[in-house]
Amino acid sequence: MDDFVRTKLLEWGLSEWVEKFKDKEIDADSLYDLDDQEIDHVITKAGPRVKFKKNLRLLKCKQEQEAADLAQVFPSTSDTGKRKSDLQSDPSRLQSPAKRQRLSVSGFVESIILSDAKSIMTFVHARLHHQDQLCAFLKKKISDLETDKRELVGVFGKTGAGKSSLINAIIEEKNLLPSGSINACTSVMIKLEANTYSSKYEAEIEFITKEEWNDELWSFHQFFCKNGDHETEDNDDYLDAVEKLSAVYGEEWKQKSSENLMESKYFKAIPEFLQSKRKILTCESANELCAKVVKYTRSDSKQGEGNEGKKWFWPLVKCVTVRVPNNPFLQHVTLVDLPGNGDCNKSRDQMWKGILGNCSTVWIVTEINRAASEKEAWEILESVSSLIGNGGKCQQIHFICTKSDLLDDSDDLSSADVHDLITERNVQATDAIKKEFNKQSKIRKHFTDDSFKVFTVSSKEFLKENYLSPEETEIPKLQRFLQDLNDCHSETVNYVTRAHRILSLIQGAISRGVDSKKGEVCEELERNMSLQLDNVRKEMEDTYTAFKKCLDDGVEKSKCSYGEKLKNFLYDGKNGGAFYNLLKCVVENGGVYKPKKGKPINLNMKLASCLIDSIGAEFRKTFLNEVKCGAFSGVINTFTLNADSLIEEYQNAELQLRFLKTEEEKIEAKLNRIIQKQMKKVYSSLTETVENIMEEGYKKALAFTGEDTLYNMRETIKNHVHSKKDMFEQAKNTMLEKLHDLMVYVLETLEKTMKESIGLSFKAEECLLPDVSTELEMVKKYYNQLVGTPDNEISLTL
Repeated sequence: MDDFVRTKLLEWGLSEWVEKFKDKEIDADSLYDLDDQEIDHVITKAGPRVKFKKNLRLLKCKQEQEAADLAQVFPSTSDTGKRKSDLQSDPSRLQSPAKRQRLSVSGFVESIILSDAKSIMTFVHARLHHQDQLCAFLKKKISDLETDKRELVGVFGKTGAGKSSLINAIIEEKNLLPSGSINACTSVMIKLEANTYSSKYEAEIEFITKEEWNDELWSFHQFFCKNGDHETEDNDDYLDAVEKLSAVYGEEWKQKSSENLMESKYFKAIPEFLQSKRKILTCESANELCAKVVKYTRSDSKQGEGNEGKKWFWPLVKCVTVRVPNNPFLQHVTLVDLPGNGDCNKSRDQMWKGILGNCSTVWIVTEINRAASEKEAWEILESVSSLIGNGGKCQQIHFICTKSDLLDDSDDLSSADVHDLITERNVQATDAIKKEFNKQSKIRKHFTDDSFKVFTVSSKEFLKENYLSPEETEIPKLQRFLQDLNDCHSETVNYVTRAHRILSLIQGAISRGVDSKKGEVCEELERNMSLQLDNVRKEMEDTYTAFKKCLDDGVEKSKCSYGEKLKNFLYDGKNGGAFYNLLKCVVENGGVYKPKKGKPINLNMKLASCLIDSIGAEFRKTFLNEVKCGAFSGVINTFTLNADSLIEEYQNAELQLRFLKTEEEKIEAKLNRIIQKQMKKVYSSLTETVENIMEEGYKKALAFTGEDTLYNMRETIKNHVHSKKDMFEQAKNTMLEKLHDLMVYVLETLEKTMKESIGLSFKAEECLLPDVSTELEMVKKYYNQLVGTPDNEISLTL
């Protein structure tokens, strides 16, 4: 074993395994070639083995990055004749040569700084081995430095809108997602992320459970028994069942029971499904991965034609995560290709709602031809607006018009004329879409003009440049948007800044230079904290009062209008078998029905609509999705102990005060994340309360059979609502209770965290802490390089 391997094991906190590696004669060369089986044999304990594998992957990734950067600085002379299409995978081609080199070097050096800072803090963490309160506190703070914040961008678009081609062009992976078939559509959620551990293309396939598929098979069987074989193309449930069964079983399902269809012979190609495991596909190229993954993601109306014996597994898939190597657009961003209306499968639908609620941006993709009047695009946006707006964390909606290069009768025109026609139509489409957005009252309850942007793009022209420059295709605009979301520089700065302040606290605790005035400093800090907590408390009390007033108004309006809402839904112009089937679907699914085409139906939301409308504006004002503003009128973000001003007066306490500044920022960020998560539960509580109270009525309505079933179902639902009209008051009280609980949690957490930080920074008894002056100096140098260099340009002097 050489010094390199020994050093790495020490950096990774694996010093106890040094002798084992020495016995196995593992040197720097063989370290990189260790496979999983060999690692399992050398490191026999699970915890250290996981840590080693993770760090080895990171080390390999860094080595690959170094090779890539050297290739950029010293390109092969044989590459000078490359065509434009060969250079599509180089995202820096959109920059000037000088800026390209500067960005490349800066990003590379930052990755080294971040890696070194993490190694230093891992080493310090291992040295904090005494069992006292301060050591435990510091170890937790170091562990909390490891955060991988990812921004979610949800992408919607109907079949044929060019969604896959758009994503491929933006992330500069021409053949990653399958596109081009007018008969096929994406049927499961596809997440796209960067592969930070390997240079391979990977797909991780998560299946629904065996029990869930068994339940679906049983429900299909019940449906066929009740309705026979006389169903037509007009019945979405019939078509959906046939499509799923034909995909997995071909024609065999027609003669089999649901029990027979669960036999293992049908799942030989996917044993992971029966084992409740995830399937991993690993490929060398995007083309290869695309070909392998298509059967898990796409439904095809012609999947049985000319494909005898071929299996399609998308009905069994919950989600597919595709990981792309060396992709700068996905480092801290996940693009999620989403089906439009969720799913009848409960676990898929819950995941769909969860992902949607966490999207900071949503892209609606539609063809530019008649984009403003495209019914399906606006229906999708309207149906998800409450989930992504007040019920989510979405800050921006991007309405993306694709295929802007396609013009009718353009064959005889010059390139200049085609260019002018394209740009003119782009302007007209943008104006028309913005006007249409202003008419969408339900959507505008959740989003303002500032949060709505229109893009007119051409993936084809971005690659070929026949008529438009790359910038005119607007693909680079979307790329820059993703790069801004990635904000890799911020990640490095944040980590190094927090690490610097933790090391400052350790060194400050050793020096104890502030002992003579620590009581005085603590009194100032606690006085400031008390005043700041009073401000937070006052804002929260005002918010609660405002919510109660709005909800009281909503309850009165609900009591006056629910009868008319029921009449409109249950009776007006709705007779015959078609409405009976629809109503049956609604009551079978707890008041919610999601047809494959058209708007989803949610009777619970209709009944709760006055309550939802009454609180909408106040909710938006209280829980702004804009990160910079923060919840409760920004009072959490403005909370401060005034540590900066105290440094001037108490210079001996500078290290501790700077650490407290970091603690402020961390607790504010943590509370904002918690508020963003919990506010969704507060908002959805109105509909959920109504849904829970209506459940009994739906079950009673579903029990009817024979003559007058439709009449009995209608009357049962109507009478149930009449008898439970206090549900609006219950919904109000539930929301106020959840709001109150959130406020109490935020106040208590803020006070407890800052009290603990002040106490351990200044009041802790003498304890044995390691000297970290060397580590502090190293991290301080990195901090100065990152923050102190003009324009944040970093030199290679490490």
